[in-house]
Amino acid sequence: MADDGDMLSWDESVFRDEGVFEVDYLPETFHHRDDQLDGLQYALRPAVRGSRPLNAMVRGPPGTGKTTAVQKLFGELDARRGVRAVRVNCQVDSTRYAVFSRLFEAIFEYEPPASGISFKSLFEQITDHLTDEGEVLVVCLDDVNYLFYEGEASETLYSLLRAHETHAGAKVGVILVSSDLDLDVIADLDNRVQSVFRPEEVYFPAYDESEIVDILRERVDRGFRNDVLGPRPLDLVAELTAETGDLRVGIDLLRRAGLHAEARGSRTVEIEDVESAYEKAKHVHLSRRLGELTDPERELLRVIADHDGERAGTVYEAFHDETDLGYTRYSELVNKLDQLDLVDASYTSVEGRGRSRELSLAHDADVILNRL
Repeated sequence: MADDGDMLSWDESVFRDEGVFEVDYLPETFHHRDDQLDGLQYALRPAVRGSRPLNAMVRGPPGTGKTTAVQKLFGELDARRGVRAVRVNCQVDSTRYAVFSRLFEAIFEYEPPASGISFKSLFEQITDHLTDEGEVLVVCLDDVNYLFYEGEASETLYSLLRAHETHAGAKVGVILVSSDLDLDVIADLDNRVQSVFRPEEVYFPAYDESEIVDILRERVDRGFRNDVLGPRPLDLVAELTAETGDLRVGIDLLRRAGLHAEARGSRTVEIEDVESAYEKAKHVHLSRRLGELTDPERELLRVIADHDGERAGTVYEAFHDETDLGYTRYSELVNKLDQLDLVDASYTSVEGRGRSRELSLAHDADVILNRL
């Protein structure tokens, strides 16, 4: 047992600034992404000169710095006259109307009416403002894969990319960000969008373990008090983070390990704190994904948990009893959960009935149900 000199008092903390370990914290320095920043700056540079920027496609696994890079560059663009840079989180705003409502709010600094305003009116107010003020609009559709899951990607992009044709003088550039490496963005767009969308491609690879150590060490220096976390616990955090490929897991793990040390009354974070915290931190990405689901999607996961491995028709009957939704909507929900890697929907042969899908959870049922 530690002596009293190693124990925290009630009003002490191992943290200097706990906010450093929040997911939305924007670091002052951005390590190991110089090539990616250069690629994005190349695409965006025309906007600073009052011209329409190049479009860009940003891809890479989750937790590799894509959103952070966009936020840093958009912060610099917003400080310049004549440029309006808006990031839209498509996990939250996953329809064309929702995307343009977010653009409207960013431009006019108030939300459009919740009802009674058509998309055409919303679109024209935005483009009229751009032409009247001579502003260049740069739009980042972050997690654009969610627009594809909802079947809204082509219509949304078509409206943005053709804005200059319907409103002469409107200058709009688009950055798409996707963490779904199985999604072929260009191929999944309809032909009229493919003909005008020729993006610069910027890829964010997973960080290797040495890069993870560099990034997490800076968070440790800024977030923890001196000598709270030594090299061995940090190396373990980096090793566990590298296994998941998601830097956000490591950042969350540092915070949870610090909280675990505080709960023990310890002034230092030890190996045991990291190991205990990892059981929760390793599911941080899953928890975030589940938190973005709609009520019907959440209910479908619960039904599948009760009917794991059963045929889609059987699952639908139970789901219909719970929600009264039709089969078409049910099929759309199954496809989306499959694309999100929450559900495995595999086809099997059924004697005398051809091929049928069997549905099962892609993660342990208790892990998903506890986080729902």
